[in-house]
Amino acid sequence: MTLAPDGPTPELPDRWSARPPAEADVAALVGLRAGEQQAARGESHVDEDAVRAEAIGPGSWTRRQLVVTDQDDVVRGWASVHDRAAGRTNIAVFVDRSLPEDVADSVAGQLYSWCRAVAGEVAAERGETRTQLDAGVYDGDAAQTRWLTAAGLTCTRIWLQMSRPVTPDEGEPGAFPPLREGVVVRRVAEHTDGTPVGAELRAVHQILEESFEDHFNSYRESFGEFVQRLREDPGHRWDHWWIATVDIDGTPTPGGALVGTVLPPDDSGIDGSYIDYIGVHRRARGRGVAKGLLHAVIADAASRGRNRVDLEVDADSPTQADGLYLSMGWVTKYRTQSWHRDIDA
Repeated sequence: MTLAPDGPTPELPDRWSARPPAEADVAALVGLRAGEQQAARGESHVDEDAVRAEAIGPGSWTRRQLVVTDQDDVVRGWASVHDRAAGRTNIAVFVDRSLPEDVADSVAGQLYSWCRAVAGEVAAERGETRTQLDAGVYDGDAAQTRWLTAAGLTCTRIWLQMSRPVTPDEGEPGAFPPLREGVVVRRVAEHTDGTPVGAELRAVHQILEESFEDHFNSYRESFGEFVQRLREDPGHRWDHWWIATVDIDGTPTPGGALVGTVLPPDDSGIDGSYIDYIGVHRRARGRGVAKGLLHAVIADAASRGRNRVDLEVDADSPTQADGLYLSMGWVTKYRTQSWHRDIDA
């Protein structure tokens, strides 16, 4: 059975069609992403498991998606609308870069129009009157710049995608300086069956929400949305959540948190670690909490035989986090952009 696409049907070239993605499309969707990376960065390394999870797995539960096929049933485009949170909708469009430019521009324009319409429907279902469209693309991607501009979005931020090599000796005791007095960094507590303690997860969520209040485009994401979204990642592991406490008037108080995931093997065949989130609450800043959390994830990666720890940071971070990462051995591999547009539901 072939399902009809959610939302309006885009206007496509003659004998082209649109439908939701299926298992048989995964390889082609990987190819679309690889083509975009190759065009923008001159290299490509796409995680098939992540694409599968997003297209047809747990990640698809909070997304409405569309694949576009030509007259020969070859996948030429992919659009995704992610119901991220109240008032926030992530959109993504991938178009086959081997198509003639005029055809690619036309297909991309139709897919971005479809995303805009569906995002409005999603916002209306939430009872929202407006939502922000958020698209993330590689810095310097001329085609995406052309398509997003035509769709009415504006580039609002640059992000540094950074990586730090990990050496085996960094997993040994004493590899890093001790924490300052009154600071403790540990994994979130677990029950005897290995599942995390709910109160600990909620503490991490609250720390991160409050830590990012003064950051660019900050908004509230419910605890349920936060956990569900992170668990959609095939690399998610509960034992990659850390919490830091600081002594405040004799009471250990949550002051920082870090949520990580497993990166798929690189060209050398070795896994890495990725920092999804790291935040330090204002009440705990200036006490070495961020360094303590970073040392913890580096040591953990080394002890697991991984070769790198990657992260993303705002190029204009109000806390100058990029300076901290540079001082600790991270380097920028490439840059990405955020493009935004506010629309009515």
